[in-house]
Amino acid sequence: MRTMIIASAMLLGLSACGGDAEEAPRAHEYTAAEYASAVTDIARSDDFETDATRQPGELLAFAQIDRGDVVGDYIMGGGYVTRLLAIAVGSDGKVYAFQPEEFIGFRPEYAEEQDETVRRYADAEGNPVNVFPLRGPIAEPGWPEPLDVIITVMNFHDLYISQMPEGTADAAIAMLYDSLKPGGALVVVDHLAAEGGGAEAADQLHRMDREMALTALTDAGFELEAESDLYSRPDDPRDANVFDPEIRGQTDQFAWRLRKPE
Repeated sequence: MRTMIIASAMLLGLSACGGDAEEAPRAHEYTAAEYASAVTDIARSDDFETDATRQPGELLAFAQIDRGDVVGDYIMGGGYVTRLLAIAVGSDGKVYAFQPEEFIGFRPEYAEEQDETVRRYADAEGNPVNVFPLRGPIAEPGWPEPLDVIITVMNFHDLYISQMPEGTADAAIAMLYDSLKPGGALVVVDHLAAEGGGAEAADQLHRMDREMALTALTDAGFELEAESDLYSRPDDPRDANVFDPEIRGQTDQFAWRLRKPE
C-alpha cells in the first residue's frame, strides 16, 4: 500500500551531548502484518471471503489502531469493521459500534447484525467485554467518552442523501470532530463520485464528491494527514450506482486519515 502523507512529517529532535547529535526514536510504522490476529480471528470467519477486496490488515494499519484504543465505528452496517477492531484494540480497549436509527428503520436486519456482532465478543454471561452497541439519530451517536479514533467506511455519503433531515451532514461532521480527543483521528473510506457530482451523486449513486467531502471536513477543523490509494480502482467510471451488480465491490474509493489538532 502506498500512502501519501499530506501533513508535514514529525520533526526528529536532536540533542547535543559532548558535541555528538543523538537522533530521537523514530515514530512507529504501522504494517498490515501486526494485525494478523484480528484478520484471522475465528469470530469473523464469515468475513474472510471479502477480505481480498477490503484488505482489512491494511485498513487497520492505515487507521493506526493501537491496543488499548477507544474507537468508534460510525455507521457500523453489517459489522465488518467492528469485528476487526474488537481484536485490534485488545481487551483493554473499547469499540463503540454505532448503528443509526435511520438505518434500522430502513432495514431492520441492521439491528440484528449489531446484536450478533456484540454477542461474538461478550463474556459467558452475555455481557459486553470490549464491544459496546450504540443506537440513536445519525448525528447523535451518544459516545459515552472521548475517542482516540473514529472510522466510517462506505457510509459518509449517507449524510447527504435526501432521506436525511436538512443540516444532517454539518451536524454529524461537527459531532465527529467534537467526539475525538485532541490529536485523535477520523478515518473515512467511501465510494468516489465523478468530479463535481455533489450531493446528487450521494443521493442517487451512493458516491461521495471528493472536494465536497474534503471541504466540509476541513471547514469543521479537521486536517488531512494522509491519503491512501488502498482502494483505488481507476477503471471505475464513477457514474454507476454502487449497488449495480456490474460495479458492486469494485468501486473506486478514497481513504483518508484526518486529524483533530492537539
